Amino acid sequence: MRGGPGGQRLPVERLTVLYDARCPLCLHLRQWLTRQRQLVPLDLVPAASEEARRRFPGLDHAGTLDEITVIGDRGQVYRGISAWIVCLWALAEHRPRAHWLTTPAGRPFARATVLAAAKYRSLTAPPCGRDGDDGACTVPGPAG
Repeated sequence: MRGGPGGQRLPVERLTVLYDARCPLCLHLRQWLTRQRQLVPLDLVPAASEEARRRFPGLDHAGTLDEITVIGDRGQVYRGISAWIVCLWALAEHRPRAHWLTTPAGRPFARATVLAAAKYRSLTAPPCGRDGDDGACTVPGPAG
């Protein structure tokens, strides 16, 4: 990340992962992330929650319920495939895999994995915006 004086690289020191707290797959992955050795600390916050809105007031919070979003401590925003890769990059055992996933050989695998996860999520997470609703999702409190 460039942004320091003279365009120097600034290290990412912390990442916030916004996850859908209504989604069984997302909750499973949240638990998995907490059990991994982290090279870059991960804060796991329910998407569109009061805490997420307080921390990131300018973010499209409805969009964070549709797509995994990771925010770096320097304001970087990663969505979708890039968000999954940066999560892996933060983990000691998975950083080499994250680097590979950014290559021409690895990118199709990353895309296929994210599409498969999205399909599974669409089948297991409760839908938002039922007929007669205002389109909003109910976001539960922090997951244990």
